[in-house]
Amino acid sequence: MDNPYKHAGKKGDYIDSYYSRTLNDDHGFAALEGDITTTVCVIGGGMAGVATAHSFVEKGAKPVLLEANRVGWGASGRNGGFVSSGYSKGARDIVRMVGESHARELYKLTNEALDTINCRMGDRTDELRANNYGHFEVSWFNEPGVVEEYVDFINDLMGVDYEFWPKDKFRDYYHSNKYHDAYLKPQALQLHSLNYVRHSAKTAERGGARIFEKSPATEIRKTQNGWKVFTDKGTITADNIVMCCSAYIGNLNFKLSNATLPVATYIMLTEPLRDRLRDAIEGRWGVSDNRFSSNYYRTFEDNSLFWGGRVSMFNPTGKRLENIMMKDLLVVYPQLEGIKARLAWGGYMGYPVHKMPQIGELEPGFWYAQGFGGSGMTPTVAAGEVVSDAILSGDERYKLFEPFGLEYAGKPFGPIVAQTAYWLFQLQDAYKEWRLNN
Repeated sequence: MDNPYKHAGKKGDYIDSYYSRTLNDDHGFAALEGDITTTVCVIGGGMAGVATAHSFVEKGAKPVLLEANRVGWGASGRNGGFVSSGYSKGARDIVRMVGESHARELYKLTNEALDTINCRMGDRTDELRANNYGHFEVSWFNEPGVVEEYVDFINDLMGVDYEFWPKDKFRDYYHSNKYHDAYLKPQALQLHSLNYVRHSAKTAERGGARIFEKSPATEIRKTQNGWKVFTDKGTITADNIVMCCSAYIGNLNFKLSNATLPVATYIMLTEPLRDRLRDAIEGRWGVSDNRFSSNYYRTFEDNSLFWGGRVSMFNPTGKRLENIMMKDLLVVYPQLEGIKARLAWGGYMGYPVHKMPQIGELEPGFWYAQGFGGSGMTPTVAAGEVVSDAILSGDERYKLFEPFGLEYAGKPFGPIVAQTAYWLFQLQDAYKEWRLNN
């Protein structure tokens, strides 16, 4: 792994983060100038948009992709870097909502997407992937038997082989008295998310996709035979458009814009901890806990700690954010008192009220894939597969997401409601911890 500090202060067009400081190259894509005609125009150059364009290329099509800033500029290039099957919405909640057979098909899409991500890394896997394969989900609550029973349930539903770890075994590697039973997702990955999405975009470009950065779409008009997308210096006429903007959609489409909330989440990178890291952490897997207000983290080769968590309508920066994140870290690992943050950053993701991706067709030729906040990278790749298959061959797997529609997210008051709900969920976590752990 590249030294995360060698480009300190070098932000380019990305926010200052571990990812922007460790770009493996600064390859850029041109801005759109002039008029283009295409079969498919993808709007949004995050993971969902790039995965969709990449999927079209793999099936022989040559889409156009528009990105307002830089490829991976939003949440796709500043997130936790964890990749595993599944969704933000709990498995049992999905089963209750759509039934077991339907849920199995939804999870199958993300299992296949995990395989696709591995395949798309190709000979750059060692460069893009960090640490061991595997990601732990650990219980914050002392509920004997609950995690083990859940592992049996999820293995059957998802067709996976997650491994139950009792509390004592887990604490051999992660020395915190806050943790109880856990389970390991053996095939999960830890990726350099910004380098990955840029790698995927460049691969799609080599396959025939035309990708334009710094070209925000300003208007979309329906034409007699399709759609016309306007930018400041050009237009794209397309038979189909695919909107993949989520939290950054702005006013491009009222219905899509009002179906997600822009919610901030945060990450901190510590200084190299050298031998002190072993006082707290000896495993090289990724870890997250099962609170609503959870933490997620992983370590790097230099023994620095990459620590994420929280959701909020606010987006603090600098020392204030470092202090917030350090306080959270020391709740879990008080033995690391006195360590320092190297930097901290945040960003917005699009969260639907039902906590599931929103994928479908608004009207003939107008497709969308958004609302991946909290669900991770595999659903974005799954979205690219089902949308490209629908457009190119009429496949109807995208209809698996019809129960999770474009519900109104409450703007402009939605963020305030969401923040209030977040605080209430934190209180519920605290009460549950007190009730079960004392």
